[in-house]
Amino acid sequence: MHNRRHRKVLRDRTPALRYGAGMFTFAPAEGQTKADLHADMLEAAIALTQDEPDAVANMANLAALMWQFLPDLNWAGFYRMIGGELVLGPFIGKPACIRIPVGRGVCGAAAATGDTQLVPDVHAFPGHIACDAASRSELVVPVTRDGAVIAVIDLDSPLPARFDGDDARGIEALAEAVAFRI
Repeated sequence: MHNRRHRKVLRDRTPALRYGAGMFTFAPAEGQTKADLHADMLEAAIALTQDEPDAVANMANLAALMWQFLPDLNWAGFYRMIGGELVLGPFIGKPACIRIPVGRGVCGAAAATGDTQLVPDVHAFPGHIACDAASRSELVVPVTRDGAVIAVIDLDSPLPARFDGDDARGIEALAEAVAFRI
């Protein structure tokens, strides 16, 4: 079940954030299920992006939100589809590869196929691009608008097999919800 206090914060603070008059206090509740964590993160993402027209601002806040809600990450962010290649967008983590050709690495595979890439061991993924040597597993979800991939959400973890089907479904729901806001 969703945290009622959390919902109240979302309703009461949404307009204030856009104009700098306040700040959100999003945080996952202790002991909640992974499904509830993703549902709360989705609700927070919608609140953060609902009135903001700037795609970069929205991606920056979403990267921070994923970093805050999802444990055991060492990178969380976006690559944007620009001119037929993936270009680094807002993220949290170590400096990253700036451009990734479609079809290359985990992000490029997600962009090429339009399918989520759930990789329990990045060292076993053919053509993996290592931006952070500490990464052991990765989840990449394409963001599509009108049938075209416009970006990918990329999550890396230093833990092997950190991500599972629940994470994939949660981030897919997030990607769908924000596709017209980034």
